[in-house]
Amino acid sequence: MITNTVAIFSILSIVVFGMIWLERYPSFRKLGAAAASILFVMVLSNIGLIPGESPVYDFFTGYGVLAGTVLILLGVDLGSIKAAGSTMTKAFFIGAVGSMVGAMTMGFFLYPSLGEDTYKLSGQFAATYVGGGMNFAAIGQAFGTSGELFTAGIAADVIITAFWLVACLAAPVLLRSEPRNRDQGTREDLQSGGSGHTLEKALYSSGKAVTLGDLGAIVTITVSAVWVSSLLSDLIPLIPEVFWLTTLILVLAQLPPVKRLAGATVMGNYLIMLFLACNGAKSVIAKIVEVGPEVFYFASGTVAIHGLVIFGVGMLMKIDAGTLAVASQANIGGAAHAMAIATSRGYNSRILPGVAVGIIGVAIGNYLGLALGNLMRILL
Repeated sequence: MITNTVAIFSILSIVVFGMIWLERYPSFRKLGAAAASILFVMVLSNIGLIPGESPVYDFFTGYGVLAGTVLILLGVDLGSIKAAGSTMTKAFFIGAVGSMVGAMTMGFFLYPSLGEDTYKLSGQFAATYVGGGMNFAAIGQAFGTSGELFTAGIAADVIITAFWLVACLAAPVLLRSEPRNRDQGTREDLQSGGSGHTLEKALYSSGKAVTLGDLGAIVTITVSAVWVSSLLSDLIPLIPEVFWLTTLILVLAQLPPVKRLAGATVMGNYLIMLFLACNGAKSVIAKIVEVGPEVFYFASGTVAIHGLVIFGVGMLMKIDAGTLAVASQANIGGAAHAMAIATSRGYNSRILPGVAVGIIGVAIGNYLGLALGNLMRILL
């Protein structure tokens, strides 16, 4: 097994580059570089070529994804995303209801095997599948979940979240329901810059030469924004760091000098792809045996019911599958996963709404998890 951190980083970069290169072929483009990277790295991890845990993964799922978030948001024009707001919010709350129903249903179903701790998992999985993984720990601490059960839940969540990410990347194509305002140009058009350098084109090409000054300003903004948002989160713990980070960057992104910077969005897209590949590497199937099948069933059943609700009800309400996929990832994986889906599929008008509902999920997930967990403690 390759354990050297530089070697692991090299393998991830080779895989991501290879999948981006393969997107020039129409048959491969339907799967997309993001989904292909997750699947390919997942195979490498599960056959034992690379480990399921590494400081490389910790970096890209921590500061790496925060930096990617900053860089992509620097290319967001607030005037271009107004049309998607209400629809995305509606899709998000449909998904939140689906997660609550799923966590409650699986709690009743698995109570005979899990016993008195079942309500804890209902609350934790409801919280994490309303607003992303950061809520899991808070509810576990509130309910006093044992270390063994907590570790089992985290492992199951990582695996199911990675699989659901791939499912959401594929859903708009499989369901033949793409957002109407998606750029319909080919990937080569996006990479060449084309005319009208919109956000989705900027994901693949800066459109103009990137100067040393551009890079210096981009790095300064990115690092400083992460630092300042962390300080603000420490000062006001009730407001999550991602809220401060997103707000700060969106304000800066509207300033003319920042708008003129070249290269930020394409760099952010690359970091997001590395982040997704790391999620694939962390999804070692052997962990299913270690954590116990009941906890895995709990996580997978909750997400499956969530999926049936959000895509079933959402499409009955005439919401396109692309919007539903982004909203679903805001529920299951949080704002970063919502952004990853939107950027990977070129849904430019869904990026900011996806991040916005992801932030809502972080804010309300703990409340809903606590409420459902306490309700299940009474009912079981």
